[in-house]
Amino acid sequence: MPLQPLRRSAYERWMTDAAHPASNVEPLKADVGDHRFELIFNGAERLDRLLALIGGAIRSVDMVMYIFEHDGAGKSILDAMIGAARRGVRVRAVIDSFGSGDISDNIFTPLRDAGGTVIFFSRRWRSSYLVRNHQKLLLIDGEHAVTGGFNIADPYLSDRRAHCWFDLGIIVRGPTVARMMEWFEAIYDYTVHNDGKLLVLRRLIREWPVDSGPVSWLVGGPTQRLSPWARAVRGDLEGARQLDMAMAYFSPGQGMLRRLGRVARRGRARFVMAAKSDNPATIGASRLLYGYLLRQKAAIWEYQPCRLHMKLIVIDDVVHVGTANFDMRSLFVNVEAMLRIEDAGFARQMRDFLDRLKPDCEVMTTESHKARAGWLTRLRWTLSWFVVTVADYTVSRRLNFGLAETDPDLED
Repeated sequence: MPLQPLRRSAYERWMTDAAHPASNVEPLKADVGDHRFELIFNGAERLDRLLALIGGAIRSVDMVMYIFEHDGAGKSILDAMIGAARRGVRVRAVIDSFGSGDISDNIFTPLRDAGGTVIFFSRRWRSSYLVRNHQKLLLIDGEHAVTGGFNIADPYLSDRRAHCWFDLGIIVRGPTVARMMEWFEAIYDYTVHNDGKLLVLRRLIREWPVDSGPVSWLVGGPTQRLSPWARAVRGDLEGARQLDMAMAYFSPGQGMLRRLGRVARRGRARFVMAAKSDNPATIGASRLLYGYLLRQKAAIWEYQPCRLHMKLIVIDDVVHVGTANFDMRSLFVNVEAMLRIEDAGFARQMRDFLDRLKPDCEVMTTESHKARAGWLTRLRWTLSWFVVTVADYTVSRRLNFGLAETDPDLED
């Protein structure tokens, strides 16, 4: 069915601007307790800030990255890291071998020659190969931390309209940066000494301490049940009356889906979903769940201008932002990291940001969803849901846990 008309200003901007609408979204700043946050939605500005932070480093540059492309953005970041290493800065990077499988290890030779270190997570085929280190984290001098959904590649770090990803990056200063440094050290040490040993990884994630203050650094990974960050989300949903979510990939299990529905019934729930993706199956898997959410009186908006890649959840006065999608992989399999920020003012700022996306969204209704959901389309959505949530997760889970290492000292 045709899209509902966008408001004229948003439509004209989309048709005439060389950059997608994110180029017009100003950075958002907030102070929470002893922390300072800055959220950057503009891809080119994210690249500029990353380069400035690396260029200004005097002690250390530490990175964990899922996708690192050797394109314009990737070369710029790599050159900055090489420059930092030549200045005597300690430079270390953990790159996921699955997400960055298209690049050659040789591109990092100049960085290693300058004194930097680059290692690959899950480099060899073994039982853990399909556990993906989906994190995106940059730490500078132990004082600045940057995370979010974006990878190191042109579509995430530019304002080109074609094949762009609408994402966010959050720059963090404050006490939790020390905790993020501890997490990097743990992942770095694991990758150097225990890469592929799932029992070690599971214990590392399970025993990660969760801070009790207004800002906490949550992690997730290949757990048999919900990961620690997902448990925190589940706890925040209990009794919640307001829920807002902007999510790239949305295909939770039935238990979590029902929790979302209960929030919609007793209060208000809004979901900003992707209308475009690099993987159409993820769109179909999400749309299969729209009918249930709409019956619970949830609002569903599909973002139209380009590919939505955010991982943002606002539950009452709590904001979760970071690298995890709301799907089976992020809930159970991938290594993920999320910031949990409890502050009414910050939650209000993030809801205001989502409010401003409405002109660029198609607002779904029960009628429009039914009109689009013919039997053949629903069959495709069902197959997509099966591939995304059941087949992929089941294959991963069997590979990850069916060949468990025999280490009596690490048995659960």
